[in-house]
Amino acid sequence: MPDPTTLQGEYAALATAFCWTITALTFESASRRVGSLAVNLIRLVIALVFLSAYCWFSRGLLMPIDATGRAWSYLALSGLVGFTIGDLCLFRAFVLIGARVSLLIQALVPPFTALLGWMALNEEMAGVELLGMLLTMSGVLLVVSEKRNDENGVRRRLPAAGVLLAVAAALGQAGGLVLSKIGMGDYDAFAATQIRIVAGSLGFALLFTFIRWWPRVLAACRDAPAMRRMSLGAFFGPFLGVSLSLLAVQHTKVGVGATIMAITPILIIPPSIVIFREKVTPRAILGTVIAVLGVAVLFGLPLA
Repeated sequence: MPDPTTLQGEYAALATAFCWTITALTFESASRRVGSLAVNLIRLVIALVFLSAYCWFSRGLLMPIDATGRAWSYLALSGLVGFTIGDLCLFRAFVLIGARVSLLIQALVPPFTALLGWMALNEEMAGVELLGMLLTMSGVLLVVSEKRNDENGVRRRLPAAGVLLAVAAALGQAGGLVLSKIGMGDYDAFAATQIRIVAGSLGFALLFTFIRWWPRVLAACRDAPAMRRMSLGAFFGPFLGVSLSLLAVQHTKVGVGATIMAITPILIIPPSIVIFREKVTPRAILGTVIAVLGVAVLFGLPLA
């Protein structure tokens, strides 16, 4: 009989995948209206409000003042790596190559996580794990090398900048996940997310001050349709989705949790067709399936 604690982590990972499907679509839409940089900071501030309210009612603490210095250090660094750097790249990729392909490239997060684990923790990778990495990367390459029609019906490849940004986002998410696992321990997942978001918000605040972007942020705040989409995305993304992802890796193996979360590219195909009228080719579907199967092989999940 499956361990209830492990099942809790796996269900949390599955819920994370659904949350990230919603947040990817809402943030892609909002980013096209007001720009990806403004969306990055605003959604973190909105999520921090949600988290503070939740933690006040659930823990009696508005902020995570009970966390240790070690937890603050690792989780803050995780927030900078995952949110400020990783999501900055991901949101720009949403604009350049779309949410579906961007999230497909995020199937690289589990093998990147395994690689970082090997580098940081000296964890050896077996032959089956190398096979899983090969399958995953093959599926990703199958999709990102596909040519598409632009508005004039001309076949074109995906912009290289968008693909590179999405890969950088995958590295940021993998690094953030490893750092979160180290710093969180058995600490509350929602409070741990608070620390990550505080650090990520400060990172964006410093960036916006340096590049003098605050007028654009204020303009974005006055865009009511964009704010509605950012609020919805903040609830299902940095508040609920990220907290559930930390809960997942807290109660199950990091690789298993990352694998289940990697089904987001599959979940996003139907709404991409319906909402954005995106034409999904058989090649794209095949690449998605191969990528997710590769992730499953990498972490030893049964395929039948």
